[in-house]
Amino acid sequence: MLLKTTIFFIFVQSTYTITMEKLRSLRKRRGYTQEYMSNILSTDVSNYCRKENGEVRIFDDEWEKLAKALDVPVEDIKEERTGNVVQNLTFNDSSSNTSTNSQTGNYNQYQYYNIPEYMLENHKEYIDLLKEQVEALKQELEKFKSKK
Repeated sequence: MLLKTTIFFIFVQSTYTITMEKLRSLRKRRGYTQEYMSNILSTDVSNYCRKENGEVRIFDDEWEKLAKALDVPVEDIKEERTGNVVQNLTFNDSSSNTSTNSQTGNYNQYQYYNIPEYMLENHKEYIDLLKEQVEALKQELEKFKSKK
């Protein structure tokens, strides 16, 4: 009996510069609350919290407002967020960012996600567990083969 296996390739480049530390530390040093800062951006506290944690993008005009409120230049608080790149080679979703190489006709598809570090660690631990299980099954198979 032959088993056909389909393998889905997903490449994840992890980056851990998610939290806007400059913004957070300066806000705390000035004694401002997240509520105060959220009012400056005309948003709710939970959305501001997500912005400060790097989960939601802070737009240039928002950086300007925050810098003005903190009385510093934008450069002193702005941090470029590097998103995690997931290159999905299996699924073709026309709604994502796609570019075509005109010579080869190949499509390059990149989807950008912010993946929290704890999730990456959890997946790494799960992969290690699966590797251990594979090794145990290989040993069991070898024992079974040697009995024949």
